[in-house]
Amino acid sequence: MNIYDYVAFGAMLLMSLLILIQTRGASLGAGLGGAGDVNTTRRGTEKTIFQLTIVCALIFSLSLIIGAIG
Repeated sequence: MNIYDYVAFGAMLLMSLLILIQTRGASLGAGLGGAGDVNTTRRGTEKTIFQLTIVCALIFSLSLIIGAIG
């Protein structure tokens, strides 16, 4: 195993945790066709968690690509 495998594993674990702690903007009824016309903006901690999730996804993807090439 090389370093990219460890980076991918760590990013995968952190990304999974960040996805699980995010709050949902819509309820179950909105997903099933109910009134889901709620526009919310991410602020504060929610925005930071969202941005960290994107960074972890990029790190995870890049480490897989680099690991496959190298």
